[in-house]
Amino acid sequence: MAVVDVRNLQGDTVGTLELSDAVFAATVNPYLLHETVRWYLAGQRAGTHKTKGRGEVSGSGRKLWRQKGTGRARVGSIRSSLWRKGGTVHGPQPRDYSYRLPRKMVVGALRSALSAKLADAKLTVVEGFALDTHKTKEFRQALSRLDGDTRTILVVEVAGNRNLELASRNLEGVKVVAPSALQPYDLLRHGRVMLSRDSALRLARSLGPESARGGDEQGAAEAGAGTAEAAQNSAAASRPGERSGKAEKRKKAAKSSGAAAPAKVGKKAGKARAARHPVAKSKKAKD
Repeated sequence: MAVVDVRNLQGDTVGTLELSDAVFAATVNPYLLHETVRWYLAGQRAGTHKTKGRGEVSGSGRKLWRQKGTGRARVGSIRSSLWRKGGTVHGPQPRDYSYRLPRKMVVGALRSALSAKLADAKLTVVEGFALDTHKTKEFRQALSRLDGDTRTILVVEVAGNRNLELASRNLEGVKVVAPSALQPYDLLRHGRVMLSRDSALRLARSLGPESARGGDEQGAAEAGAGTAEAAQNSAAASRPGERSGKAEKRKKAAKSSGAAAPAKVGKKAGKARAARHPVAKSKKAKD
């Protein structure tokens, strides 16, 4: 694991912190970074652009002159797109530019951006941003002690630090975000990234490999066993030898309702039927 120094707001080193290699020492993937930046910027677009079409511009709908006999080009409306102040053809209309990006791609891009910052020595871990006041001057002095050369700084701190929010909102090039709202675009846009100790630990947990994968595999195996058992039961129920139970149930239901069971047709029943119909028998013999 990568070991980094932990500093306080006075610029002194107060300890060390081990960072997860899966999050802060991953392979940098430029493709993921490019795709997540495009996705983030597309979601930031307002999409309120609008042009007026032929039916929306002001102007009469009357035909300007008759179709033939004037020697001029035929025209139907003053609002035609060929005329000055006419409607716009296929102009931009209000739309939503945002689209869905798989969560695994965003997580991979965050790992790549954090790993690139750590490899370039542009990541600083701070013990905490516990400010005594909301004044901007003191916070600016603290940032200068930590790193006075970088013009753009991204501060990652757990939400709820009101003094930090008030002290940083008037500083140009300084942005404060929570670990849950961290974007690869912010990491790439700012020259220096400052993480509090709690934020670094939270990012290591949320962006690290899934620890419950073994439990998921066990659950999937149990689900597969249950599905196999259900399939065996349905196959056994469809066998001819095991369908007799349903037939017996139907017979019992018929007896209880008083309905007579169907008579069996055997040899004796066939002789009795032939005796009752001698004509049919003699005709059969002639044939």
